[in-house]
Amino acid sequence: MDGFKLSLLSFLPFVFVLAIAVEATGDEIGTFIVHVQPQESHVAATADDRKEWYKTFLPEDGRLVHAYHHVASGFAARLTRQELDAVSAMPGFVSAVPDQTHTLQTTHTPQFLGLSAPPPPQGKRWSSSSHGGSGAGAGVIVGVIDTGVFPDHPSFSDAGMPPPPAKWKGHCDFNGGSVCNNKLIGARTFIANATNSSSSYGERLPPVDDVGHGTHTASTAAGAAVPGAHVLGQGLGVAAGIAPHAHVAVYKVCPNESCAISDILAGVDAAIADGCDVISISIGGPSVPFHENPVAVGTFGAMEKGVFVSMAAGNAGPNVSSVINDAPWMLTVAASTMDRSIRTTVRLGNGLYFDGESLYQPNDSPSTFYPLVYAGASGKPSAEFCGNGSLDGFDVRGKIVVCEFGGGPNITRIIKGAVVQSAGGAGMILPNHFPEGYTTLAEAHVLPASHVDYVAGLAIKAYINSTANPVAQILPRGTVLGTTPAPAMAFFSSRGPSVQNPGILKPDITGPGVNVLAAWPFQVGPSSAQVFPAPTFNIISGTSMSTPHLSGVAAFIKSRHPHWSPAAIKSAIMTTADITDRSGNQILDEQRAPANFFATGAGHVNPERAADPGLVYDIAPCDYVGYLCGLYTSQEVSVIARRPVNCSAVAAIPEHQLNYPSISVRFPRAWNSSEPVLVRRTAKNVGEVPSEYYAAVDMLDTTVTVRVFPRTLRFTGVNQEKDFTVVVWPGQGGARVVQGAVRWVSETHTLHSK
Repeated sequence: MDGFKLSLLSFLPFVFVLAIAVEATGDEIGTFIVHVQPQESHVAATADDRKEWYKTFLPEDGRLVHAYHHVASGFAARLTRQELDAVSAMPGFVSAVPDQTHTLQTTHTPQFLGLSAPPPPQGKRWSSSSHGGSGAGAGVIVGVIDTGVFPDHPSFSDAGMPPPPAKWKGHCDFNGGSVCNNKLIGARTFIANATNSSSSYGERLPPVDDVGHGTHTASTAAGAAVPGAHVLGQGLGVAAGIAPHAHVAVYKVCPNESCAISDILAGVDAAIADGCDVISISIGGPSVPFHENPVAVGTFGAMEKGVFVSMAAGNAGPNVSSVINDAPWMLTVAASTMDRSIRTTVRLGNGLYFDGESLYQPNDSPSTFYPLVYAGASGKPSAEFCGNGSLDGFDVRGKIVVCEFGGGPNITRIIKGAVVQSAGGAGMILPNHFPEGYTTLAEAHVLPASHVDYVAGLAIKAYINSTANPVAQILPRGTVLGTTPAPAMAFFSSRGPSVQNPGILKPDITGPGVNVLAAWPFQVGPSSAQVFPAPTFNIISGTSMSTPHLSGVAAFIKSRHPHWSPAAIKSAIMTTADITDRSGNQILDEQRAPANFFATGAGHVNPERAADPGLVYDIAPCDYVGYLCGLYTSQEVSVIARRPVNCSAVAAIPEHQLNYPSISVRFPRAWNSSEPVLVRRTAKNVGEVPSEYYAAVDMLDTTVTVRVFPRTLRFTGVNQEKDFTVVVWPGQGGARVVQGAVRWVSETHTLHSK
């Protein structure tokens, strides 16, 4: 599957984000997420007490869908609009929002990220003190909120794994519970209507992954090492998650590519209660104010419980301000490429060559030239996209057909090839349009194909128009490593600035999200290619794929620093990120132009450096409340905080004063250019002592002046904190957006804030 689907944040992947409100009108019943707060006369001592109290708001039994205990002070219930009006008049009611559907948004990536240690010998365990991929994630539990899991895949083997930590309270919803093990320690279903009609009331169906997305993301974050992994013979190597020694718990909240928010909240609520340390969510919906976003509310609760949350930035790039999942207490993950190409090369009759990508590369691909034709020449409306029926009556038999990228969610890239094949075509060339630039995708097409970049596409179409008898070949080149530039931003990766909090740089970070190989429940590719034995893997793309990479990195850090807060882990990831590519040049975007911070965030993740940052910027939950009081009313903040908050009694924290790892300063149009903005930060020493850090400022735009006071930070103790101030003068006549960085440099560490 591919194309712009209304689905997960992957290219099952590419999606435009869509939210569908399930809102009741009149006597029609719909699902609502209701926020309530107990009065002084009623304090729920236990989860059962709380659930019974929730039921007192409802007109009858059977209306409660989910009772929330950690992610919200409230519940999900099926109500008519009139019944909701009655509930809203009851003591303790705060607010309600209609349920919505959010959408879903690697053999080589551990090595690409510098985690290159080999897997343990058979029957042996990894040492928790070892580096990189060996003991990464030991003792940490990663909760994956997704489409379920294929538990029999060897990526979830528990060979060499110890039992889960004693704090683990979860269970396994697979029949008998014996499917789970010391790697896959839990698997649960939280889809409200996913019950077995033949069983007793309330029994959930097992969390089997019918989509593949959850299996892929879970194995990317913390899958076991599997030698000989490949997809249709490509990407051959040892597949392993970023934190292969971490435990995995999977929470099925999506029956397909659409996921009800009420179910997502229930999954996150259970993950917190079960004892997960890291939660990975490759799902997203539109950007709305945080108090109207149940997932933002729920992840705030996770943060308060000390649980790190990694979320997809979205696949609506390269559009400006398309980033989603942008609350400051979550890590918002963009997607970029790695230095691997699953290459097929187009050779034209004029001798020009153009490299593209495709997973399906049959060994019997002939080296002869075929006639080359443009699908749009058929004359039918939108025929250039090769949709169903578009080639009827157009002679493409024995020819290579050029099919344009895009055309709508029902004309996926795989479907294009199937249309060409059914019309008798010999192959397909898929050129990008300008917005996609140089980002190409390796996918399991049904015939020889090559997805080429925009510039190559222009040249190929110009050649077709230049000769009466254009011809071409598609040459299989296999898996090529060491490609450049890498990393580069993927065109689909959503961009900032954030609509909800433009004073916080979003996305936060980028990681591998293009052509990622990981576990898959079933075979892919044409039936003629099904000659490879299990286990099965797939290569897909999206911020859904980059997110579990960062979840694995967070588990890697958590295993080394078990007492660090989510904010400290995020700071370590962001301030140590690479700001250049593997060649030492600036990270590029999909057009091969320098990528700005609204694309890359702090930069590309560097796991080993993140595990030893030297300094961190920590944020207490109460600081987020002060920040929220600078944005919203007391009632709105109370929804997020899940308790009454009086903002008039709280010191509001402006966006740029939140102790965030990045620094963003906004100047109103009427700002006096001679008046600076003072940005205050507090750095905590988590490295060696004594240590001394020196400030440096990197600014390319000379119209903006930045100074740091004091210029030196001296630490004599671990966890000692020091304050500093960044002073920013905007100047006159400068660019609308100016980028720079503040660096703190010691003998052993360098960390930067953009």
